[in-house]
Amino acid sequence: MGWRTPVVIVVCGCLVSMISFGPRATLGFFLTPMSQANGWSRDVFGLALAIQNILWGLGQPFAGAIADRFGTMRVLCAGGTFYAIGLILMAYSTSPAMLDLAAGVFIGFGLAGCSFSVVLAAFGKLLPERWRLLAFGAGTAAGSFGQFLYSPVAVSLMDAFGWETTLIVFGAGMLLVLPLSLAIATAPAEPGAAHGAAPQSLRQALSEAVGHRSYLLLVLGFFTCGFQLAFITVHMPAYLVDRGLSAQVGGWTIAVIGLFNIVGSLASGWLGNLMPKRYILSFIYFARAAAVLAFIMFPVTPLSSILFGAVMGLLWLSTVAPTNGIIALIFGTRWLATLAGVAFFSHQVGGFLGVWLGGVVFVRTGSYDAVWWLSVLFGLLSAVINLPIVEKPVVRAAAVPA
Repeated sequence: MGWRTPVVIVVCGCLVSMISFGPRATLGFFLTPMSQANGWSRDVFGLALAIQNILWGLGQPFAGAIADRFGTMRVLCAGGTFYAIGLILMAYSTSPAMLDLAAGVFIGFGLAGCSFSVVLAAFGKLLPERWRLLAFGAGTAAGSFGQFLYSPVAVSLMDAFGWETTLIVFGAGMLLVLPLSLAIATAPAEPGAAHGAAPQSLRQALSEAVGHRSYLLLVLGFFTCGFQLAFITVHMPAYLVDRGLSAQVGGWTIAVIGLFNIVGSLASGWLGNLMPKRYILSFIYFARAAAVLAFIMFPVTPLSSILFGAVMGLLWLSTVAPTNGIIALIFGTRWLATLAGVAFFSHQVGGFLGVWLGGVVFVRTGSYDAVWWLSVLFGLLSAVINLPIVEKPVVRAAAVPA
């Protein structure tokens, strides 16, 4: 691979993950100023980001299939370009339809092409197996560092230059994904298979996965991850303002989530080499439910918000490394981006419902309480769902010599 040593691949992949996840994690800060500037209720902004989540999920399997078949570079470049266009168009959105197009369609498909799902699949193909789980954790942690870095930057830029200029700056920064994609480009796949296994087509890979009980349980559990993360990312800043706290507290809460998730993601990747990954996932979902329950049962203060952010940060994207690790262990890496993308679609269906229900429930009841309680319930269900997963490779028929 020449100059593309494992260290170079991991560093450049982590930078792509950071740049792509950072702006998306700050979009909740634009809810209040954009809604006030255009006379929108919160459900308008919530619907646009719900569209973003569902299109991100819908686009992910297709982006993964293209990356698996033709290589990751063109997918990353297309995704970064779409993402940049979406952020810049958001700055000029004056109608709900234009906001849906910018924040929903362009950013949704942009994320499908350049988010950490594609990056982690590239890691799985390019890196030695001993690097794999730790690299999965590092790539996810880098996305969290983007959340930590971009959140206070977004608040500062909005205070100094306004929300429109902030979106344009973030859009221009997304174009850095294009040169970085050179380092994590994978070669187009050749027909055939390794290790003497029979060649497997995309249709066969999908059929095998959909018929596998452990994969279905993994996909169902991943729904909760998307529901909780999307709801908190988008509605947490406004929730804290409603409780009488400043926008800066919301900014630092989201930033602390990103900071602590660096530790959580790296730890989950490391632990995945030492213990069954299904136990890690079950613990994460249970702990999230407990954290949300504690947060809503006590008075909301700046200290409780930051503490909640720290605890949730440890659990935030720490599901990604064990989820991708289980998929790679069961099915191999040939169609890893595709199968991880299908699982991520479930994640984004949850994200769609979390963002959309947050806006709708608040408009109708004046409170987010019902969605918080749903988050607790889904966390408990996912903790149970992940326990029966069987972590062992599928057995395939060997290739027949000509």
